[in-house]
Amino acid sequence: MNPARIAAAAALLFAAFSAGAAGAAGQEGASFSHNDWELACDNTRTCRAAGYQVEGGEGSDPVSMLITRKAGPGTPIEIDLQTGGETAAKGPVRFKVGKATLSGLKDGSVSLDQGQVRTVLPELLKSDDATLTDRSGQKWVLSLAGLNAVLLKMDEVQGRVGTPGALVRRGGKPESSVLPPAPAPVVKVVVPPKARPGDDALAVRIFPSLKQDGAKDACNNHDDFNAKSLAVSRLTDRKVLLSFGCGMGAYNYSSLLWIANDKPPYAPVAIGANGDFDEKDGSVTSSMKGRGIGDCWSSETWRFDGRDFVRTAAAGDGMCRGFAGGAWSLPRYVTRVELSEPSATPSKP
Repeated sequence: MNPARIAAAAALLFAAFSAGAAGAAGQEGASFSHNDWELACDNTRTCRAAGYQVEGGEGSDPVSMLITRKAGPGTPIEIDLQTGGETAAKGPVRFKVGKATLSGLKDGSVSLDQGQVRTVLPELLKSDDATLTDRSGQKWVLSLAGLNAVLLKMDEVQGRVGTPGALVRRGGKPESSVLPPAPAPVVKVVVPPKARPGDDALAVRIFPSLKQDGAKDACNNHDDFNAKSLAVSRLTDRKVLLSFGCGMGAYNYSSLLWIANDKPPYAPVAIGANGDFDEKDGSVTSSMKGRGIGDCWSSETWRFDGRDFVRTAAAGDGMCRGFAGGAWSLPRYVTRVELSEPSATPSKP
């Protein structure tokens, strides 16, 4: 597959859950980035801001800070720090920003306590950068360019602008006016039964009913699309999942999936979920690696509810800046998954 198309697909996955309005965070999440900082708010209005070193700048060893805040009045701020690169930080480590200094941090991966957060937060908001220095003198420089803009967007998404608890633009509005957390959607899922004797033979029987246009249009290995290339997995006592691995490249993998009856009429129906199927929990997960420094990962997961595959999670790191796979997992969409018993009656795919 064309590398540019792969990168574009990863970017689309990363941005698919963005929304401009604050209220939209209760539905699909919100994303924003400015200079060396990015923001990801999930659909419950929990927001995570991640900042990094200046890309390609002097002293650009990988370093990142994660600022997390849940929605609701009076919620605390959490701050995590992480260094990367070929040489790990050796404790004790000193963190310095403006007039604030935290000494005795155990290493380059640490969660600050609430007292430390209160010490450094005001200095973070008015400084250009911050540093981590280990006992050997090695230094990591965290850029703070874009932090205020990203935290202002966090305040907007959570309805904090003009309240005493706002991070950037405080005011006299009552703290009770802050938006509450949005409930995570509940998805009742079914764990598939074990495979039955003869399930593998269903591929040959169902293949003639499949539409081949999708494979020809979307897969770089469409010439290999045949019954032998199909994997069959049991979903319920009457339904199976057929999968064809396509769009395979050096860093990414995609698939075409169908739900079909295990007896005539097979009536296969293509589904929107895309990725690897896990027979243990009935999930499909798509992972995309965006080509860049560190190779950022974005992922999306669907779970089978007895009738169809329902999206249950999505996450992605848009910058990563030298951290292999990304410095943090930044959820864009979350759900509460509950197990339910599979229905004994036929269900439409």
